[in-house]
Amino acid sequence: MQKTAGIHHISAMVNDAQLNIDFYAGVLGLRLIKKTINFDRPEVYHLYFGNEIGQPGTVITFFPWAKQLKGRIGTGQVGVTNYVIPKDSVPFWENRLRKFGVEFTSSARFGEKYIKFNDPDGLQLELIERDEGPMNTWDFGGVRAENAIKGFGGAVLFSAQPHKTTDVLENVLGLDCIGQESEFLRFKSEGNVGNTIDIHLNPSVRGLMGAGTVHHIAWRAKDEEDHQRWRSLLLEKGLYPTEILDRNYFKALYFHEEGGILFEIATDPPGFSVDEPADGLGTKLMLPSWLESKREELELTLPPVEVRVLEGDK
Repeated sequence: MQKTAGIHHISAMVNDAQLNIDFYAGVLGLRLIKKTINFDRPEVYHLYFGNEIGQPGTVITFFPWAKQLKGRIGTGQVGVTNYVIPKDSVPFWENRLRKFGVEFTSSARFGEKYIKFNDPDGLQLELIERDEGPMNTWDFGGVRAENAIKGFGGAVLFSAQPHKTTDVLENVLGLDCIGQESEFLRFKSEGNVGNTIDIHLNPSVRGLMGAGTVHHIAWRAKDEEDHQRWRSLLLEKGLYPTEILDRNYFKALYFHEEGGILFEIATDPPGFSVDEPADGLGTKLMLPSWLESKREELELTLPPVEVRVLEGDK
C-alpha cells in the first residue's frame, strides 16, 4: 500500500509580509529558506520558512497580500498547525513568547501538553515537546539550536465530514489510526516529523478562506516515480487530482478530499538548494525562468522585506 511519510509543507495566507517574517524568523527562529513569488499571482510573495535547509516536514509557506480579506478558521481547513520543540524547552518558549507579547495557553491531548498561541494574522499554532525528529541546527536572534523548533509535530484538521477525511487518511494516504480522545481522532504516519494528525470531530463553523487561514496541507512523496503512483491511486479512488505541476523545489498535485480540505502531494526532491546555495537560502528574490525577464518590474511592485533580529534580542 502507498504510504506517505507525513506532512511535506503547510501553506497559509496572511496580510503583511514583513510582519510575517518578523514573527516566524524573528520570534520563532525559523529560517527564511526561500523568497519567491506565487507562480499563479506573481505580484504576491511566496515565503518559505523551515529548518536550516528546509527539509520536508519542517516548511511552512505564506502568501502575504495586504489587500486580501480576513478569513475565518473552520471546516474545510487545517485548523491548527503544531511544531515539535526539543525536550525540556517549554520554559524557554514560554519566556520567549512572554517577552514578545504573544499570549498563550496550555492544553493537553493524548497525554501530551501543548503551548497554544496565535500568529499576528490569527493562525492557530501549538508547540509540543517530543524526542523524535532531528535537531535543527539553525541559530537566529535569541533562539539557539538546543531550543530551536525541529519541524512540524503535525496538524489538527477541521473537516466538514470527519468520517470521509478519516477514510482518505487511512485508505489513501496510509496513516494509522492510533486512538480517540474526547472529540479528537489521532492518526500517525511513518516519518519522524510532521507525523501526527488529529481530526477534530466537532468543529463549530464553516471556514472562510482569507488572511489568517491555511490554504492547503501537502503530503510527502519520495520522488517523481512515487508521485506518479500517487496520482494513479487518486484517479483510481475517484479523487480527481490535478495534473502534476512543477513548483521548482518540488513537483505538486492537488485534490480536495470530501471534508473540504485542499490536499497536495509534493515530492521530497529536488529541494530548496536547487537554485541557490544552502548557505545563501532566502537572501535573494528567486524567480522561475519564465518570469526572470520581469525581475525589475516585480522587484518594484513587491514590498521591501528583510530578515532582522528583533529589538528584544539585541
